[in-house]
Amino acid sequence: MGNELALAGCEDLTGVLLQAGGAAALCLAVMGLCRRAAVRVERETVVSLLRGFLQIALVGVVLALVLHRGFGVGILILLAMTIAAAAIASRRTGGIPGAFRVCFLAVAAGSGTTIAAMAAIGAVSAELATLVPVGSMVIASAMTSASQAAERFRAEVAARKGLVEAALALGAAPAKAVAAQVRSAVYASLIPRLDALKSLGIVWVPGMMAGMIVSGANPVFAGIYQFIVMAMIFAASAITALVAALLLRTRIFTPAEQLSLQRVGATRE
Repeated sequence: MGNELALAGCEDLTGVLLQAGGAAALCLAVMGLCRRAAVRVERETVVSLLRGFLQIALVGVVLALVLHRGFGVGILILLAMTIAAAAIASRRTGGIPGAFRVCFLAVAAGSGTTIAAMAAIGAVSAELATLVPVGSMVIASAMTSASQAAERFRAEVAARKGLVEAALALGAAPAKAVAAQVRSAVYASLIPRLDALKSLGIVWVPGMMAGMIVSGANPVFAGIYQFIVMAMIFAASAITALVAALLLRTRIFTPAEQLSLQRVGATRE
């Protein structure tokens, strides 16, 4: 009986790997179409697919090993995810000094505040099996929000450096001189989350809700819980974007309150 179960598991794994290969092949085919349009992202796509597969498989193994461990293990996993998220998001700042610290503080503030608040009211269980998957979604969204806010802020300041310098020359404080750029960066990073909330249940049924329904949960309960998660994602994204933009604002000026163009460099991939 044990051998039969092991064989069945191997067969299931083989099938899943074949399906994953098919999904990757579809992505590569799409990249071929992009290449015909002179959009060359083949190398980055291949690297991203390989990294994504290996990373998510490794996470699956880690979760299988620690699934029944305590709350502290879950916090350590989320902290590691936050550090990785900050490292990725900081690449979008164009080399602004202290970018990693800014992104870490922003992601930690957004995701940490949201997860703690929802855990306090019982919406998120302290059990590792719930805390890590839900927390990872919130952290990932916060990371994207930090990246988008940083990229938009950098681009806005670089494009309007003349207006910023003119405002400084007229005596405006640095915070006032780039206030419009901060607002633009925060709003731009929230557009995808706002659209996701508006289209929830009409344009798309998120994966968590679909998974709960497939596993036998009440569809109404699954839908409400999915809304809770989406609300968490929006809240974390808003906090992260605001903190990231405000902290980056302090990094682009010299001690003499002059705009440092060297600090507003090109985006690094």
